[in-house]
Amino acid sequence: MNKKIKQKKPIIFYYILVMVIMLLLNTFVFPQILEDKIEEIAYSTFISMLDKGEVSKVELKDNLIYIETKADDKTIYTTGRMEDPDLTNRLIEAGVDFTEIEPKQISPLMNFILTWVLPIVIFWGLGQVLSKSMQKRMGNVMEFGKSNAKVYVEAKTGKTFDDVAGQDEAKEALMEIVDFLHNPSRYTAIGANMPKGALLVGPPGTGKTLLARAVAGEANVPFFSISGSEFVEMFVGMGAAKVRDLFKQAQEKAPCIVFIDEIDTIGKKRDGSGFSGNDEREQTLNQLLSEMDGFDGKEGVVILAATNRPESLDKALLRPGRFDRRIPVELPDLRGREAILKVHAKNVKTGSNIDYNAIARATAGASGAELANIINEAALRAVRLNRDRIAQEDLEESVETVIAGYQRKGAVISTKEKRIIAYHEIGHALVAAMQTHSDPVHKITIIPRTSGALGYTMQVAEDESVLMTKEEAFNKIVTLTGGRASEEIVFGTVTSGAANDIEQATKIARAMITRFGMSETFDMMGLETVTNQYLGGDTSLIVSPETSTKIDEEVLSIVKKAHEKATEILRENIDKLRELSNYLLEMETITGEEFMELLNK
Repeated sequence: MNKKIKQKKPIIFYYILVMVIMLLLNTFVFPQILEDKIEEIAYSTFISMLDKGEVSKVELKDNLIYIETKADDKTIYTTGRMEDPDLTNRLIEAGVDFTEIEPKQISPLMNFILTWVLPIVIFWGLGQVLSKSMQKRMGNVMEFGKSNAKVYVEAKTGKTFDDVAGQDEAKEALMEIVDFLHNPSRYTAIGANMPKGALLVGPPGTGKTLLARAVAGEANVPFFSISGSEFVEMFVGMGAAKVRDLFKQAQEKAPCIVFIDEIDTIGKKRDGSGFSGNDEREQTLNQLLSEMDGFDGKEGVVILAATNRPESLDKALLRPGRFDRRIPVELPDLRGREAILKVHAKNVKTGSNIDYNAIARATAGASGAELANIINEAALRAVRLNRDRIAQEDLEESVETVIAGYQRKGAVISTKEKRIIAYHEIGHALVAAMQTHSDPVHKITIIPRTSGALGYTMQVAEDESVLMTKEEAFNKIVTLTGGRASEEIVFGTVTSGAANDIEQATKIARAMITRFGMSETFDMMGLETVTNQYLGGDTSLIVSPETSTKIDEEVLSIVKKAHEKATEILRENIDKLRELSNYLLEMETITGEEFMELLNK
């Protein structure tokens, strides 16, 4: 048996109901309330009260007489003024204050407006305010399927390729898209189709979003920007509706660029079991795939997306016809870092003797966002020191601030511990200087930092290299073990200060065996895989437990050999170790030039 669904009554029903209620109140309730407040007496009683002197005040209005008595200030009224022409003389003789109120004439139309129209308008306005308030609290159901994309019309993104540095290859790949949006006839004449989508892939902070906005600024077309997480809703189907609405808006404003940031939020691989646990995410992905197939690339709608987890994307999203162009946005090289520093330095006041190349060499592996932060930290330091321009020392200190944190000038460290730290850091520097395949020492300090470092030795490569030989890798491990070796030789004991050195040395030794093929035992056998290469590069072994044990033995052997070599170097130069450590203990911070001058004396 089918049950009828109770239909919701329209809002006009409630307005009519309120009008009827107000009519009944005006007719029966309000007049009665007024009557209850004022008592009516006979005219003869009023004359009697007037003769006895019980009346204090009288108001005359039309045929009504409003009376206030001396006893209780109670207001009463009577009628009959018209039948008594001597009323005025009676009041004068009795010595009563009286006033005559002329009745105000009001038109029937105005009376209708004040009595009926005004209350209804007030009620309707209150209803609208309450309705909007409820919609804000509970969410507007009618707008669930609307896209939240931010639209930058024309070239108002404020960015061009001049604002992007250190990504020449990525700019070159995107320049083709800009040219297509400017001159589509050049491509259609030869029968070429522009890729519908381009995927920007790279580590965080390398400028993927900046590149997308620069493309829109160069092409001078509308730019839709939305994050992948904005498609994910609590209700199933709402994300797919937002995708449909986004592409509908894009086709209306073509040619244009649609940019989806962090697309891995909705573009993750669909599992084979069919029970993904999140139907909303899968429906959103399916709708995105359908929309990308549904529009013609010749219309001038270009889809750009960014992610730092490309390995997690669904294969259907990366096939030709969808995101068929993959543009790597990698960490900048030495020349790129120098260019990025100069771009961000345009917005601040700098001195005339700034060496951007030296700062670029000291920031190997830094992203564009980190380099921008270095410039900003230098500007803040200059302000703290009451200077109006950034100096070279501000940039050098800001590099250390970003790497190791601010100086802890108020940290209390005993003389004994300071001496241990000084020998530890000189141990690193001395071992590095005595090896042929090591980067030169740039700075040594024993001033503690907010990152937890009690001191550090900074090495800066003279030339940037993209390959690392087996000798270089081994010498890095030797340098890392130099601090612990120095403590053992001088103090005959070890401390916890080498914790980070041990972690880094073990990581390099394991990579030499499992990833770089630098082991005689395993030759060129791959022993582990790297996932999330742009987010730290998590690794996982793909070997049996027996092989894993052999790997641990190899790692131990490499680290042990490096430790022995560092100990040997320091024993051969024990006098220099003591001299340099005492000098560092006195100065707290020395440059690489000072270190080499004392070493070669």
